[in-house]
Amino acid sequence: MKVGIVGLGLIGGSLGLALRSHGHTVLGVSRQSHTCRRAIDRGAVDDASLDHSLMHATDVVFLCTPLAVMQATVVELVPHLAAETVLTDVGSVKGWVVETIAPLWANFVGGHPMAGTAESGIEAALPDLFTHAPYVLTPTETTPARAVQLVEALVQPLQTQIYHCHPDDHDRAVAWISHLPVMTSASLIAACIGEANPTVLELAHALASSGFRDTSRVGGGNPELGVMMARYNQAALTRSLHAYRNTLDQVITHIEHSDWRSLEALLKQTQQARSDFL
Repeated sequence: MKVGIVGLGLIGGSLGLALRSHGHTVLGVSRQSHTCRRAIDRGAVDDASLDHSLMHATDVVFLCTPLAVMQATVVELVPHLAAETVLTDVGSVKGWVVETIAPLWANFVGGHPMAGTAESGIEAALPDLFTHAPYVLTPTETTPARAVQLVEALVQPLQTQIYHCHPDDHDRAVAWISHLPVMTSASLIAACIGEANPTVLELAHALASSGFRDTSRVGGGNPELGVMMARYNQAALTRSLHAYRNTLDQVITHIEHSDWRSLEALLKQTQQARSDFL
């Protein structure tokens, strides 16, 4: 197949590397000429351009742009697409994307590969980024079945685990397991650097090890992505944050009142429940 990728960052570049390794022709569009050159040099695309007209003969186009520019990008892109071209995206929010993009292009399938790293940009692209990763598709009652099948035919050979769900259900689920962790992890870092005693803060820097590394990783990621999670999944994320705050208040109460039995019961519950998520 001839595949287009608009946005040649970590996800777009990794998709290009993976799809080309499966024999597909990949054409890329980026806002930066040096990104186009690097994508070609790295083997992520067969050709790349700043011009959306490069997408005119593609079978499927993956939108890998930030959410904030996705709508404007599609408006610029659709005049260059053949009527049968399937459009899909990789955004971490699906309700807003489907509501916004589907009216602009009938052959649109909402998508979200649940994969990434702390790095960003074409240099961070990895050919096996999606191996064994969940890949969520959010077709609605108006999504053409052929469009869904075509996207599946491309991403399934990458050894992804495909899931179908409603866009709103996706957003509530990722608010818990993706967006909430980013906000709580960032809050952890912010609280730590708020330590007023410079000696204690310096010692904390020196002693930080695997526990801090694991719990702070997503909070130290790309700030633009974090803001977009909050902006475009505001309702679901706010709901999750309030629930998290209520649980944290319970923990504070247990500790303040030396209620070690209740604290132990909570920690036993979380110890057992964690495996259900991993």
